[in-house]
Amino acid sequence: MSALALAVDGHIATLTLSRPDVRNAFNDEVIAELTQAFAELDQRSDVRVVVLAAEGPAFCAGADLNWMRRMADYTRDENLLDAGKLAEMLRVIYTCSKPVIAQVQGDVYAGGMGLVAACDMAVSVDTAHYCLSEAKLGLIPATISPYVIRAMGARASHRWFLTAERFDAAEAHRIGFVHAVVTADQLEARVAEIARALVSASPAAVKACKRLVQDVAEREIDAGLIAATVEGIADIRASEEGREGVQSFLQKRKPSWLTA
Repeated sequence: MSALALAVDGHIATLTLSRPDVRNAFNDEVIAELTQAFAELDQRSDVRVVVLAAEGPAFCAGADLNWMRRMADYTRDENLLDAGKLAEMLRVIYTCSKPVIAQVQGDVYAGGMGLVAACDMAVSVDTAHYCLSEAKLGLIPATISPYVIRAMGARASHRWFLTAERFDAAEAHRIGFVHAVVTADQLEARVAEIARALVSASPAAVKACKRLVQDVAEREIDAGLIAATVEGIADIRASEEGREGVQSFLQKRKPSWLTA
């Protein structure tokens, strides 16, 4: 069963995460589906805007628990391969020649923050909460960091990477992580308004503008940077504290650094 649903109407493609029972958390299968879907949408001449939406109370809760259980015993080499697939998914979304809008209807955690950050624009419901929770598990948000730091800036990243605290939609808007915050009954209309503006502009100019921003904004997200982030997450996943943090989360107990 596919984790995604796709609808195209008036040059606007809506790609919906449809695993609400697991809060749209992703695993290797979902990552592969998202990568393929965005690669295909990038090539479709009838699509000029992509909306990334989700079903249920959460937009994306990060990694699926069953996937985390498998990763808990991965070697460093297995972690490198696994993180590389996530990095490729984010790269494909970020470099998609069509503008991508995140329609955030619920909570966004951990790797889900990378999904939103890889999009060009984000509109959030006012009840959504955000969290870069990795440090609580003895990990770091390495693979998503190039996109999240670009989206919220280095100063805010220091605050939210290091404390792993939750913050609300108003704070996400204040730091620039999302572009607008609306009530639930206004969410689709606001996203549709932005999508119509994009469709009404020159397709070639929109494509060129997107590339212009990416070329001009600070360091290019290149193979070297991606490789460094893949190695960063693989190293810490395979470390003593990384393994302890994930195991304690899966076993629903406090990690050793809170009980020592």
